[in-house]
Amino acid sequence: MVQLNKILEKIEYHSFVGNRGIAIDCILPLDKINNVSGALSWCGDKNAELLGSIKTDSIVIVSKNNGYTSGLENYLVVENPRRTFQEILTLFFSKHREPAISKRAFLEDNVKIGKNVFIGHNVVIEENCEIGNDTIIMHNTTILSDTIIGSKVSIGCNNTIGGVGFGYEKNTKGNFELIPHIGNVVIKDNVDIGNNTCIDRAVLGSTILEDNVKIDNLVHIAHGVIVGRNSVVIANAMVAGSVKIGENSWIAPSSSILNKKEVGNNALVGMGAVVTKSVDDYAIVAGNPSRFIRTIEK
Repeated sequence: MVQLNKILEKIEYHSFVGNRGIAIDCILPLDKINNVSGALSWCGDKNAELLGSIKTDSIVIVSKNNGYTSGLENYLVVENPRRTFQEILTLFFSKHREPAISKRAFLEDNVKIGKNVFIGHNVVIEENCEIGNDTIIMHNTTILSDTIIGSKVSIGCNNTIGGVGFGYEKNTKGNFELIPHIGNVVIKDNVDIGNNTCIDRAVLGSTILEDNVKIDNLVHIAHGVIVGRNSVVIANAMVAGSVKIGENSWIAPSSSILNKKEVGNNALVGMGAVVTKSVDDYAIVAGNPSRFIRTIEK
């Protein structure tokens, strides 16, 4: 249970209408908050009309553009309701894992581990790896040799990071033989990686996720890929070898990017797109094969 007054001390807001002494004991989606007391929810402008049918003395976070607050006894007016909701959850309601290394994890002797790290059950970390401060590695994840992971990184369950990619060459008999992958993976600070994702080591050099990159569940990042700062790669996406993704770009679910292509800064690759040509800065592409849709306003 959290007193609203304590929340208001920590966040920025335009105004609050109602009882500042109310206590919040649960978080509910907007469609579950009708006639409920002591809850917190939020409403974006796209769903503002839904508030017209809600009667509650719980707290709803709304934007200053929202004109459907007549049924609300307590509401918080902010610039961006979703962002404020995220801040409140992070500050007051999220569960923080205490630093620990599971007795059932296996770490090679020369692995370097920073401060305040959590390493879950059955995690394997091979030789010459480095793990930065305040990083979380969840259960059953394998970190293969020479991988470098920065600080405040979150890695989910059942991931393989630093494995060998799919790089083959035919020998003189016409049979495929694996090209040795002698590079590594470098994951920089504040990166989040979901569950069941595979990030391959480079053949030469490094596969790199720059600061604040977010990788969803069931994503494949192939050898030698570079994902630029603050970019997002979402579920079931496949990023083939030596692709370069710029900063602040959005790679939508189930999209595929052909090897050695480049996606520019602030670009958007649409859901299910198959990218066979490089994508310019601020471009939106979609379809199979992908085609240019429009330019994002700067």
